[in-house]
Amino acid sequence: MRRRRLLLSLPLALAAGAAMAEQAGQYVDLAPVALPVAADGRLINYVFVYLRINLTGSADMPKLRDKEPYFRDALVRAAHRTPFTRYDDYTRLDEGKLKAALYQAAVAIGGPGSIASIEILPGGGPMRRTGLPKPKLAAR
Repeated sequence: MRRRRLLLSLPLALAAGAAMAEQAGQYVDLAPVALPVAADGRLINYVFVYLRINLTGSADMPKLRDKEPYFRDALVRAAHRTPFTRYDDYTRLDEGKLKAALYQAAVAIGGPGSIASIEILPGGGPMRRTGLPKPKLAAR
């Protein structure tokens, strides 16, 4: 009796697993990254971010997940070249510039037609919240 129930429930379990895999979507989550905040040529703070690269339906997800360190490296290099500093708040980053830079690097790494969008996930935050200089735009 138990075997019969088990055998009858097996197709349902397989269908549920396939449905969960479809809901999961195609994406690459990057390991948390600390990006610099600089003003007047000085390092002021670091902001930790969690990012997700959403892939298109035709993208090769396992291949692109293996390239996660390359995505992270490209982001860190871009952030050190021109920091994503907001000049009204040194505890946050300019999300538009960050997404644009990572999207451009991700397309170069993953190939055209494989990257759908970049998403900033909740969590992370600044390394320091106090003892920072007053932002330029906030002083006005």
